[in-house]
Amino acid sequence: MILKIVKYPEQVLSQPGEPVTEFDAELRKLIADMFETTYASQGIGLAAPQVGVSKRVTVIDLSMGKEPKDKLVLINPEIISSEGKQYEEEGCLSFPEIHEKVVRAANVRIRAQDEKGKWFEMDAETLLSRCFQHEIDHLDGMLFIYRMSGLKRDLTLRRIRKMQREGSEEHTSELQSRQY
Repeated sequence: MILKIVKYPEQVLSQPGEPVTEFDAELRKLIADMFETTYASQGIGLAAPQVGVSKRVTVIDLSMGKEPKDKLVLINPEIISSEGKQYEEEGCLSFPEIHEKVVRAANVRIRAQDEKGKWFEMDAETLLSRCFQHEIDHLDGMLFIYRMSGLKRDLTLRRIRKMQREGSEEHTSELQSRQY
């Protein structure tokens, strides 16, 4: 089932998600629905708060559904190490039509649980590293606009308010870059 993506400034986006403690059929359904929603939205990642669920769950698929083996589920994830720096453009499904460059670590190592509750660690670089950081930020209540410089953030927030006044946040536009 395709879920409704919550848009900024909904409160759930600014709150840390609750840790997952039950690895049951309800969680598996949420994960399946989140993947379906991600693909329908032409995204590469989605965090549970983005669909109004305050849980520490995120799904990622850089192949956008083309390679089933590339599907990643991160439950209760945390970044355990990072190094380097990258400055690349990001988009976000909760911020339609907004694409801006932000600074992220070039490489990260994460620790998370899978859909059965088993802990694992994984290293990532470039796009996957950026996606991990973006989605884990969502689970921490941190939005990518707060990773922008102050001036860029102010300009972006003005643009968002203008789009909200005009009602354009409900319009589907052609995506300019991958969205998380």
